[in-house]
Amino acid sequence: MSRKMSMVLSIILVITLMLAACSPAKPPADPTGAAPEKKDLKLTIYAGLMEDHAIMATKEFEKQTGVKTEFVRMSSGETLARIRAEKDNMTASVWFGGPVDAYIASMEEGLLVPYKSPNAEKFPDKYKDPDGYWTGIYSGYLGFVCDKEWFEEKGYEIPTSWDDLLKPEFKGQIVTAHPGSSGTAYTMLATITQLKGEEAGFEYMQKLNGQIRQYTKSGTAPGRMVGLKEIPIGITFLHDAIKYRLEGFKDIVISAPSEGTGYEIGGVAILANGPDQEAAQMFVDWALTKEAQELGSTVGSFQFLTNPDAVPPEEAMILKDTKLIDYDFDWAGKNRKELVEKFNEITKTQPPTE
Repeated sequence: MSRKMSMVLSIILVITLMLAACSPAKPPADPTGAAPEKKDLKLTIYAGLMEDHAIMATKEFEKQTGVKTEFVRMSSGETLARIRAEKDNMTASVWFGGPVDAYIASMEEGLLVPYKSPNAEKFPDKYKDPDGYWTGIYSGYLGFVCDKEWFEEKGYEIPTSWDDLLKPEFKGQIVTAHPGSSGTAYTMLATITQLKGEEAGFEYMQKLNGQIRQYTKSGTAPGRMVGLKEIPIGITFLHDAIKYRLEGFKDIVISAPSEGTGYEIGGVAILANGPDQEAAQMFVDWALTKEAQELGSTVGSFQFLTNPDAVPPEEAMILKDTKLIDYDFDWAGKNRKELVEKFNEITKTQPPTE
């Protein structure tokens, strides 16, 4: 080989090595098979449903998508207060579970962003906001939870109407959550004001306040307290009472008000200014699927389901004939602040912090 040709080959080799050094390194293959962009996504959820349901849902979503997911369990009032405080520096990206009255209140304050999931297209209109700010994942009915043994010992009749709760023998024997902290209790407050009218409704709430032994922070607490025989009467969502009865609290008896009761639509929504909007949309899509909704019953969440293809849990069927009022979610959401403030004023109470 001539000296000139050797020099040309050397120059070509040097140029080739320089170009290789400047080229970006190809990322190593992901051993899990997940797309790199999904593997790097993270998601924080504020959960308003039962903790065991939230644990199961976040684990299953993470398993199916590769998105690292964690949750904070709070009641609806707590969540609303948290996202109000965080509105300019939001920590979470999804609100999952709990009555949509609070979602509507937060929507009015610009705390949610709309997202119309393709998985919600076939949902009945009553289970979704027309602009996509929230979508329902389940529904549950409000009612009374009673300790059968206590009633038999006393010879009292199980209450079957809202007015029954005002009987003298029940004074100091009732526990409910506080509507300032609990979506369950706010559903009760909105139910009474819609059923009786606002003026008569608050007269009733003032009388009921005289019957209450304790206001709890969480709407699920009264049912468990009845099961533990700490109190004979609790006001809660009835599917939670079914869960407690199946967990071994055999003396729990459930009753729904004969004049009609309110109900919740538990929702899912994306929080404005949340750090993980792509992962948030993925979670909403997942939460609306038939498979995701049917998972709830595996951990004792026995609500009726919103996806038309989902099979409701058999345990919920005993509630299917409950008489419901024509509950106005939009009105309840938009008037939440005023109704809670008036409740605090007439009862001289504040939401508990523990």
